[in-house]
Amino acid sequence: MKKKNLGLNTVCTHVGEIEDKQFKGAVSPIYLSSSYQFMDVDVKRYPRYFNTPNQEYLSKKIAALEFTESAMIFGSGMAAISHMFLAFLKAGDHIVVQNTIYGGTTNFIREEFPKLNIEFTFTNGYSIEDFEAAIQLNTKLIHIETPSNPLLTVTDIKAIAKLGKDKGILTSIDNTFASPVNQNPALLGIDLIMHSATKYFGGHSDICAGAVAGSDVHMERIWNVSKNLGGSLSDFTVWMLERSMKTMGLRVKAQSKNALKLAKWLNKLEAVKHVYYPGLKSHPEHQLAKKQMKGFGGMLSFELKDNLNPEAFQKALKLIKPSMSLAGVESTVLSPSQTSHSLLTASQRKALGIHDGLIRFSVGIENVKDLKADIKQALKHIK
Repeated sequence: MKKKNLGLNTVCTHVGEIEDKQFKGAVSPIYLSSSYQFMDVDVKRYPRYFNTPNQEYLSKKIAALEFTESAMIFGSGMAAISHMFLAFLKAGDHIVVQNTIYGGTTNFIREEFPKLNIEFTFTNGYSIEDFEAAIQLNTKLIHIETPSNPLLTVTDIKAIAKLGKDKGILTSIDNTFASPVNQNPALLGIDLIMHSATKYFGGHSDICAGAVAGSDVHMERIWNVSKNLGGSLSDFTVWMLERSMKTMGLRVKAQSKNALKLAKWLNKLEAVKHVYYPGLKSHPEHQLAKKQMKGFGGMLSFELKDNLNPEAFQKALKLIKPSMSLAGVESTVLSPSQTSHSLLTASQRKALGIHDGLIRFSVGIENVKDLKADIKQALKHIK
């Protein structure tokens, strides 16, 4: 049976599983060995080479979900994106980066690239004109994130891919917020797709991992760098991640459905000043999101009216957890200015439109009525 003919939940469940030939177990066996035979074998396996049995087979699942030839898994999302950048950028090269992206990525670029003599330009916005204007003669990579963290801006993936192809520049995307369930950038022409697999791939707030997917040629180049940097993942965590990904299609669709309902509801609340969610018709890129996404995702952000304290609101919640990270089956909120984008200066955040009162909401799989009731009681408490 060909992978391309399989449905999403079938790919999540079966592609990349390891057959238990000895005991015929229903789930993949776990191989915890860190040392493998080197003589008379087809593959010399070593954890740092990203090719232990569990590492190899999970990568097949990720590649299948992203419609790419190959994939690799890493110890974290930042390990994934840093290895990807370092594989394709060297001293004297230039990268164009979307201005609204994960704060950790921004901080990595600002702090580490100058040490390596790698030039970078953050775009003024996220239109195709903004990207084209930032391209230089030595530009080797264009990196985007859509929907973006934390303002849920939407960038035209197909247009960016075409721009890269026309200029002979590689393109990459952080696809974490959308997940492969809602968006497949490779089908729109993007060369490299990375994820913080901690998020929707793991989905239960108990795994830290990262992933990159792309063509065999591009992934070979990343592997040649990564085997030296050593950001591989333990096989126990790999096994847990493969287990968790079996339900990703079900989880993400439920979270996306809940998020759309809550975004519409929050948008009507008197206490709420603004809601950022691509599924809302009022979102500036709503039509673009409809065109390039299968669903609008489980992430949204909102701002309360100026007279309401966002920190007090989060503390007053009883069901929704004020918590770092995102995409677990449980709903969580956080203040980007204190967490995901705390490494940026206040002026940098302000320039991006990330106000101190902004609340990022990772919607879980709970009943919507229960989440609404929790938000209502918290608002009543702080009033």
